Amino acid sequence: MDKTKSYEISRHTVWEAYKLVRANKGAAGVDGQSIQKFEENLKDNLYKIWNRMSSGSYIPPAVKAVEIPKKNGGVRMLGIPTVADRIAQMTVKLTFEPLVEPIFHSDSYGYRPGKSAIDAVRVTRTRCWRYDWVLEFDIKGLFDNIDHELLMKAVKKHTDCPWVILYIERWLTAPFQMKNGDKVERRSGTPQGGVISPVLANLFMHYTFDQWMVKEHPNNPWARYADDAVIHCRTQKDAERLENDSGNGSNNANSNCIQRKPRLFTAKIRIEREIILRLSSIF
Repeated sequence: MDKTKSYEISRHTVWEAYKLVRANKGAAGVDGQSIQKFEENLKDNLYKIWNRMSSGSYIPPAVKAVEIPKKNGGVRMLGIPTVADRIAQMTVKLTFEPLVEPIFHSDSYGYRPGKSAIDAVRVTRTRCWRYDWVLEFDIKGLFDNIDHELLMKAVKKHTDCPWVILYIERWLTAPFQMKNGDKVERRSGTPQGGVISPVLANLFMHYTFDQWMVKEHPNNPWARYADDAVIHCRTQKDAERLENDSGNGSNNANSNCIQRKPRLFTAKIRIEREIILRLSSIF
């Protein structure tokens, strides 16, 4: 470790982070710098990221807000970090994700290494022959409504690395920069489009939904892809009971975000063999 630096961050990790960001491509952030432009001075740009992160002086820039129309109306707000910030986020992700990935449930499929939407469809298709009813739900604005305090409690449960904690906290509060240039403060959520956001969302859902289901409803298998999921039920009564239970939130899941927003879960009962036809669109 460089004795002049506050935190021990490997230059090799920053390099690996850059290669992953480059492979994922992606648009420019608020600074307008593309990956190609970043690479024109690659060595110095990567050094700046490592140097600032290692000294504790790295401050994430604003996140570019982009509105994406939804199929059913309305818009979804995506947050696009700058190229340099995506590399910084990837550096933290490479350190933090291996700490939490082993605890995640096998039926959590979204944004995880070695898992895909096709896997979620496959396991659901198999279960449809054993269960006649399914509860389908999606969480409205998951990435927008995650409680920062609760999320950081979960983060600190799995790491005591000071620089990982420091930078996750800073990314959670980095402002949105709107199309007209205005900056909007953020007090909840983690931007959909950020590199670190998927693992943070999965961590939050692990405690607010996955663990709650395992503890409270062990006889109802489920499959979740990010903020969409199906829960298998044997009877309509069982499905309706689960709908009411999930709609009221769960005290045992530390899901305060859900408690404050009792309509966050929007569940619809469907006959399983009918819903299987639309699973490809759900996941």
